[in-house]
Formats: sequence, C-alpha cells, structure tokens
Amino acid sequence: MKKNSLIVLVLAFLIGCKSLNNTQKGTGIGAAGGAAAGAAIGGIHSKNSVIGALIGAAVGGSAGYLIGRNMDKQAQELKQAIPNATVERVGEGINLTFNSGLLFKINSAELSDDAKQELKKVGGILAKYEDTQILLEGHTDDTGSDDFNMKLSERRAEAVSSYLESENVPSSRLKTKWYGESQPKFPNDSEENRVKNRRVELAIYANDDMKKDAEKGDLK
Repeated sequence: MKKNSLIVLVLAFLIGCKSLNNTQKGTGIGAAGGAAAGAAIGGIHSKNSVIGALIGAAVGGSAGYLIGRNMDKQAQELKQAIPNATVERVGEGINLTFNSGLLFKINSAELSDDAKQELKKVGGILAKYEDTQILLEGHTDDTGSDDFNMKLSERRAEAVSSYLESENVPSSRLKTKWYGESQPKFPNDSEENRVKNRRVELAIYANDDMKKDAEKGDLK
C-alpha cells in the first residue's frame, strides 16, 4: 500500500509539473523518496527497460539536480549533433532512439556509411561525458519469425555497441540487450508504425562516480 501511494505521489508530481524542466523534476523525485521512488516507477515501465533503467537509476534530491543539469547539457549536444535521432530527457538520464531504417538496410545488421557518421558524432559526445553508463537495446517490428527478429535485434544492438567502442567509448560503459518484436512502441498495424518499432534505443545515465560527485556537490 505504501509503495503504491509513493508511486501515485511521484507520478502526480511529474505529470502536474509541466512547467518544470527535467533537472527540477529530478529534484522533485528525490523529495518524494529518492532512489526508492525511481525504482518503483521503473517497475511500472519494466516492459520498456530503457525507461525503467533511466527512472530506476534516479537518486533525486540535490544530487539528482546536479546530475540532471549535467544531462541537460549532454542531451542538447546530442540533439544538435544528430537531428535525425530522437533525444529525450527522462528522469536524470537521456533516452536516445535511432530508427533502424536510418542505421541498417532491411534484414541486415551492417551499419550504413551514413549511420557510421551519425554514430561517430554520438561516440565523441559519449566519450566526452565519461562518467555515464550506456544501455543499448535492439528492437524490431512483427514482420518475420520471432526467432529471426530476436537474432536480428541482437546483431543490431551489438553492431552499434561495437562501433561506439571503436570511437573510444570503453566496453565497460556499454551494455546491450535485445527484444526482437516483443516491445513495440506502437501497434504493428501499419507500415508507418512498423518503421517506428524498428529501432535501436540507448539509455544514458550516471555511473557511480558521477553519483558520488553529485552527492558531494562536486559535479559541474
């Protein structure tokens, strides 16, 4: 009962505070229960593990404010560098989504030349902000068999991870997951929606060093 009340409280706060920026919302999560609240909300979004990872990693309070401010700067750089991708601030982290059609040929996990140029820009920014972790997830639409889609989403997530590693993002910061067609963002009832479901998503969030610096007030 207490956990459910906490979830309702934090969700009401986030939904009701449209006038606040993401940094201020991160502080609000802390006021409502810090990491425990973030983990509780993350559970609601467990089907979408990128969102769950971002909100579940929240620390809240003054430390969350500093982390959010740092992420605001990084998100702005990513938006300017890769306008073809979707960059959203979620909690104290960043959700970066690539349409697979912009990265790969159909039924392929080989990165196109244009995709490599986009990922080179992403890699440069991620390498600059070295106190973050990156979760990469591969997703497909429902075209093809479950087994084929699962393997394709794995190969695509690994391809993006490998390229970022080649751009000086350490493998220790990169984690990959893949879900095939099991986590659509939109109903697979039209080609327009299927295109949106064929995607590679990144969750960018604070590592332990950033959290410690934020808690001490040393994060710039």
